Amino acid sequence: MAEVDAVKNLDTVKLISHLLEIRFSKQMSDVWNVGLNLALRISDLLSIRFADINDGRLQLHETKTGKLANIKLNQKALVTIARIRAEHPSHIFLFQSYRSKQSLDREPRPISRRAVTKAFAMVGEEVKVALGTHSMRKTRGYMLYQSTKDIARVMKMLRHSSESVTLRYIGITQDDVDKDFTELEI
Repeated sequence: MAEVDAVKNLDTVKLISHLLEIRFSKQMSDVWNVGLNLALRISDLLSIRFADINDGRLQLHETKTGKLANIKLNQKALVTIARIRAEHPSHIFLFQSYRSKQSLDREPRPISRRAVTKAFAMVGEEVKVALGTHSMRKTRGYMLYQSTKDIARVMKMLRHSSESVTLRYIGITQDDVDKDFTELEI
């Protein structure tokens, strides 16, 4: 599996959302935008059911770790989720597959990880970023770290147990640390 990056520029984050919508679908753009705000792994993000969302919170057990993710939804996520629910009141999954003929004859299921991976990779090529499904989680971690410089908060949000893993994960390199030392003079 290829290494993917955090998107480190807010204009690029917005451009990716726009390109996903015009090149693929509003649903793909919604995956990107909600994914940025929830910082979940793609398997957990796509498995969200409307029933997992109550009183402005998302609660689910992460597939990889078994840990409980108990996330207070921010306004952007709440608005997007409410719009999706209003547009598709019969859907069970937040990102339910409904466009293909196959989806009409089967039990409800979320869109596939493969479709999201393909869309993100194609848009990533266009904006010159190694973009993948993990980029949403990495971008959220990177942006939180940049705004707080509190690695413990980032670790808690991502539910990581190691500071070094979190720093590598969000793309903080030795060059970034060196820059912090040279730019901050006391």
